[in-house]
Amino acid sequence: MKLDQLNFHHLFYFWRVAKLGHLTRAAEELHTSQSSVSAQVRQLEARIGEALFVREGRRLRLTDTGQLVLAYAENIFGLGQEMLGRLQGHSAGVTRLRVGSVATLSRNYQENWIRPLLADPGVVLTLESGQLEGLIKRLVQHQLDVVLANETVPADSEHSLHCRFLGSQSISLVGPAVRWQGKTLRVPEDLHGMDIALPGPRNALRGQFDALCGAAGVVPRVRAEVDDMAMLRLIARDSGWLTLLPGVVVQDELRAGVLVSVGQLEELSERFYAITTPIRHQIDALERLIAREPTSTA
Repeated sequence: MKLDQLNFHHLFYFWRVAKLGHLTRAAEELHTSQSSVSAQVRQLEARIGEALFVREGRRLRLTDTGQLVLAYAENIFGLGQEMLGRLQGHSAGVTRLRVGSVATLSRNYQENWIRPLLADPGVVLTLESGQLEGLIKRLVQHQLDVVLANETVPADSEHSLHCRFLGSQSISLVGPAVRWQGKTLRVPEDLHGMDIALPGPRNALRGQFDALCGAAGVVPRVRAEVDDMAMLRLIARDSGWLTLLPGVVVQDELRAGVLVSVGQLEELSERFYAITTPIRHQIDALERLIAREPTSTA
């Protein structure tokens, strides 16, 4: 059977019977006769070529195929209900929030930002990462609800985008506690010849750091250039080198005393933004996150 041969009206009747477990109750809910509901389900079974129910007394029990079809029907009609709720200005049942984040953004920062939603049973999260250009494309096509980024987006005559400042995080130079506990470095003056891991060239912080070093005549020994903050965190933890990154990236290692901060770059900070389209049909859970006061940490 091809998709254009699937009758979604039949599928809807099956969904209600499967949810209620009874033809009579489904007929009452749908304001039609029991025979009409039964006929719709039989036509769907004929199309699929397999039985969807077996009768047990007065109740109907789903077959294995029926269970599979029900799982898909739940997604199809559940999303339909969610769509209508959005269009009508309210959310019924589960709210689906689709969050994109640039690949260079700290995973710790992302988790901190969405944490208020993790205990909400009414929210289902979809989290994606990628390059900013691709994420913005998905955003304007309404395949994402928000994009988290560490840079603003340029003005675009084709698409109107809102860019909300969420906060900033100072940049730290961290090193293994076994070597650097209680020590402090002047940054960038004391970094000449030092082994160091840095954010990759695509990261906005990298150009600023290189400019600081160039102005001071300092040439560190760059051992790694890493775009992905999760990987830079692992290198900071396991390499023994100094690492330049936002403190939020290694917040757990700093708390545990595995890493220590040996220098701060007061001139540099990473800024975080929530990028959205002008939303006519708002998601309450997202609006609450965006409306929070910007945070800045040292």
